[in-house]
Amino acid sequence: MSVGETSQAEPARYVLSLFPAEPEPPFQATSEQELVWGRRWGAADEVGRLGTVLLRRPGDEWEAVRGDTWVEEAEALVDPQRNWYWEARTPPDVARMQAEHDGLAELLRAEGVDVVYVDDSRPELVNTVYTRDPLCVVPSGAIVGRLAPRMRRGEERYIAQTLSALGMPILRTIAGTGLVEGGTFVKLTPTVHAFGASIRCNEEGARQVAETLGPLGIELVVVPMCGWSIHLDGHITMLDVDKALVDVVSLPYWFLDRLVQLGIEPIPRLAEEPWALNSLCLRPGRIVMSEGQPRTRELLERRGVEVLTIPFSEVQKGGGGIHCSTMELVRAPSG
Repeated sequence: MSVGETSQAEPARYVLSLFPAEPEPPFQATSEQELVWGRRWGAADEVGRLGTVLLRRPGDEWEAVRGDTWVEEAEALVDPQRNWYWEARTPPDVARMQAEHDGLAELLRAEGVDVVYVDDSRPELVNTVYTRDPLCVVPSGAIVGRLAPRMRRGEERYIAQTLSALGMPILRTIAGTGLVEGGTFVKLTPTVHAFGASIRCNEEGARQVAETLGPLGIELVVVPMCGWSIHLDGHITMLDVDKALVDVVSLPYWFLDRLVQLGIEPIPRLAEEPWALNSLCLRPGRIVMSEGQPRTRELLERRGVEVLTIPFSEVQKGGGGIHCSTMELVRAPSG
């Protein structure tokens, strides 16, 4: 039977041959992102110009924190049911938290950043202000994580709903026994990302993240965290393509050596100003940091880094700072 006879005999199948599969260009190509998803999504690094950021404004959920729950060993108010903790003897000043958070949003908008919010959640989920943790953002989309402690389990749903409403592709949702929180994921360069394995972020989670990054041509470096340290972003923050503020005494030497190999200078952080590490890069060499880190600000400005500061001390009492409270959804390539 000839080709022509086949087409006459099976026209419904023949017509499909006129629309062949097109694997190229790949999913992450800008042309494909714009065609399918309306724009280029994601971020290849931590320092390119910030385009869109995800926030969650603190609200009435923090009223659950009670002043009669102080645990001396933890130096915090701790819910007996383990739904929250608060690193101060006095319960949250929610109005002050909101004012600080609104100040962050105002600064971001002044920098030309599009600010979007997670608006839905369950009232018992107290830590939703820390939008860094439920997801990782990579080139062309997001990986929805799986949060470790029961007090945060369920935030993933509302993050996924928000991303879907925005039209941002979700490349993977961490499944099985994997545990992944965005605070432990740091994009060192466009082709090398790092994952801090810890009591909250496990090897199975790292395996799933690495499996997702493979088709994007990205290597995942797994860094073991020490003791009760939970996230890699508590030990390193990118300042520019070639500079990072680093907690050098708490990271393996081989990782510090890898930073140098990648062309990243590790600038040692000052022990007395730990919150300086929880800063957010707005564009190469320009960051926003919480007030109260004057020596770090002076140190970085001497190295050519522009430092903007805002009050954020009340939000920090919940366990997370500016970096924890933001997640980039779109960054321009730093190059």
